[in-house]
Amino acid sequence: MKIVLIGGTGLIGSKTAARLRSKGHDVLAASPNTGVNTITGEGLAEALVGADVVLDLANSPSFEDKAVLEFFQTSGRNLLAAETKAGVKHHIALSIVGTERLPENGYFKAKLVQEKLIKESSIPYTIVHSTQFLEFLKGIADTGTVGKVARISPAYFQPIAADDVADVMAAVAVGKPINGMIEIAGPERVRMNELVARYLKEINDPRTVEADTHALYFGSELNDQSLVPGDGARIGKIGFRDWLRQSQLAPAK
Repeated sequence: MKIVLIGGTGLIGSKTAARLRSKGHDVLAASPNTGVNTITGEGLAEALVGADVVLDLANSPSFEDKAVLEFFQTSGRNLLAAETKAGVKHHIALSIVGTERLPENGYFKAKLVQEKLIKESSIPYTIVHSTQFLEFLKGIADTGTVGKVARISPAYFQPIAADDVADVMAAVAVGKPINGMIEIAGPERVRMNELVARYLKEINDPRTVEADTHALYFGSELNDQSLVPGDGARIGKIGFRDWLRQSQLAPAK
């Protein structure tokens, strides 16, 4: 089976590609630095020749509202059009738990537009809604930091390790399309400010964390339902402690 991973050299893409190759699949990790660009269309038709499955793991290089919307609109349209011509049998996209609950969040709004394009296409699909990656904890802290204090929402969330995400994406890639959505999350539901504080302490970051119910998460105030999955979500195996230990043992890149 030929499987094309758009954004296949990134965090999730590289891990997913390794899993699929280990099972004997023909995997093409496609990204601008490998000559495949979903914005310009460069190399796209050639990459999709003979492809059975496409995983869209691409991410916008900018998180500014207008730029991220234009990225997912343009990339989605170009990719789905090329897939239709190539006869792709299953389109898979990685999105975010809670996209529909935070309409004022520019990034979430752009992901909803991407999902709408997928649903309106003729290609069988599966959309995977993931909670936040544990690997993004520092980024969450950074966005809330002023001086030496990080003001972080105390809302619940259920972050997942990138390795668990890759396990799911690889499994979905060799499964049948469901023409619907599945949710995935980590095994621990915790308050965001508390986990960010634990993380900063573990890595010896001197910043302090203050809980602030009005702290914005990429433009949105959160409540305890904003970022958590519903019943029936697939739950990962790697908790914060194990993830931190593994990430500390991993060689620097």
